[in-house]
Amino acid sequence: MFKENLKGFLTYIPEELHQDKFFLDVSLSDLSTYKVGGRAALYLKVEDSSIFSKVIEGLQKFPLPVLLLGNGSNVLISDEGFDGLVLKLGDSFESIEIDGTIVKAGAAAKLPLVARQTVKFGLKGFEWAVGVPGTIGGAVKMNAGGHGSDMAASLLEVTTLNLLTGLLINVPVSQLEMSYRHSCIKNADLVLAATLKLHEGDKYESNNLLKEIVRWRRDNQPGGQNSGSVFTNPESDSAGRLIEAAGLKGLRVGSACISEKHANFIQVDEGGSADDVRKLMLLVAEKVEEIHSIRLKPETVLVGFDRDSA
Repeated sequence: MFKENLKGFLTYIPEELHQDKFFLDVSLSDLSTYKVGGRAALYLKVEDSSIFSKVIEGLQKFPLPVLLLGNGSNVLISDEGFDGLVLKLGDSFESIEIDGTIVKAGAAAKLPLVARQTVKFGLKGFEWAVGVPGTIGGAVKMNAGGHGSDMAASLLEVTTLNLLTGLLINVPVSQLEMSYRHSCIKNADLVLAATLKLHEGDKYESNNLLKEIVRWRRDNQPGGQNSGSVFTNPESDSAGRLIEAAGLKGLRVGSACISEKHANFIQVDEGGSADDVRKLMLLVAEKVEEIHSIRLKPETVLVGFDRDSA
């Protein structure tokens, strides 16, 4: 059924629309910061919104699983890949508009760039994002955060497009049910833009804060092939502390190992395996539960894996 729907979907989209935009059998390892994962049956990088109506109509007639991908900095895609449509927003969705203390950013805008741009305009409140290697869209969906703040702290509203119904709406933050690393934005809802409310600040102080955050991350978090924090922090504790206290720093499964620099990071060898990362995640969760009686929950979005308890 999948192959028939895939063929029908591509046939339905006019050739002039999908030429040089849709790609079959694309490696996903280059689209994630882990640099691992299988292949996508179909990949679309959207450069302008004119294609959305036909894509939605095509999906209604020929349903396909859809994976919305931002910077790939908080996702682990299995070695089996993704049998469906992987959709990524292009450069035209990276705009950053600043009017007084109001900031409107496209969903593909990189968080560090938004942080630096707002400081350049004399605003404060988004400095925390300078070291987060994600995009506005993904950050809104998971309520990304760090250094004592998160997206919910400055978010006013988001613009979303439902890929099942075509409904385009602006949703105020009060309706997003945002909490620690969570929002109620559904997988079918594509975030197109976000509006933030920041505060007037001191450029000198904010620039110093940017430098301090970058320095702290460089000193305390690993580089290389990783996807940031692997597990969410349990209440009143940190996943990194629990993992380190369990003696798991340096623990390795195949091509994946727990970072010696920060225990809540997994680093992957070049040419490594997503399945090794997943096995290591499960092993760490089991060991931590065995020692601390706390079951860690993944912060990393898992794609193509069976739904395990961690």
